Amino acid sequence: MILAVTGLQRERRILASPGVEVVTGGGDQARLEAALDHHVPGMRGVVSIGIAGALAPGLRPGNWVVATAVSDGGAALPTDPAWTDWLVARLPAPERGVVLGVDAIAATAAQKSELRRSSMAVAVDMESHVAARVAHRHRLPFVVARVVSDAANRTLPPAARVGMRRDGSIDLPAILRSLMAAPWQLPALIRTGLEAETAFRALLRGHRLLGPRLGGP
Repeated sequence: MILAVTGLQRERRILASPGVEVVTGGGDQARLEAALDHHVPGMRGVVSIGIAGALAPGLRPGNWVVATAVSDGGAALPTDPAWTDWLVARLPAPERGVVLGVDAIAATAAQKSELRRSSMAVAVDMESHVAARVAHRHRLPFVVARVVSDAANRTLPPAARVGMRRDGSIDLPAILRSLMAAPWQLPALIRTGLEAETAFRALLRGHRLLGPRLGGP
């Protein structure tokens, strides 16, 4: 089995397949790390896969990123070279580079710009650093393959920042409350949703290209 680590229940549904155990983070890194430590015995490798925010200016929704390393609090945790090369060969024109793991959503263009400056990472998500720590602790091969959902110059509206529950499902009441408090954000929320749909479609196509066990050892 391969252990796949992602953030949302929708990503889990896309990635679930024979030979792959999917664990969702839901933005709770402590719970995610405990869950991964629980599931990792007997696994052959760990992959962080799903959507991410772009930090590199040229990346757009639907573009793939394959990590050469994960930046975790300034420490660089390398990915498995052979498995990484396999992903690069099968995904459509992926960007290679460092992926940054953070504990809170990078919601604004200014935040992304500062993270890019300080880390030189190409993309950011809230699960890869946790997955990397667990994989390295258990001495398992580890890779990252992420699809860009929001570009580096994109600021997410407030409703998009409150829309995830701890189990990775969508918190529709929280989104509606945010919209009622600030109706002006509706156009930006629609745009964010459309760009996320582009990313989810790319994730589905990429999963089909990678096939069973996502190329894991």
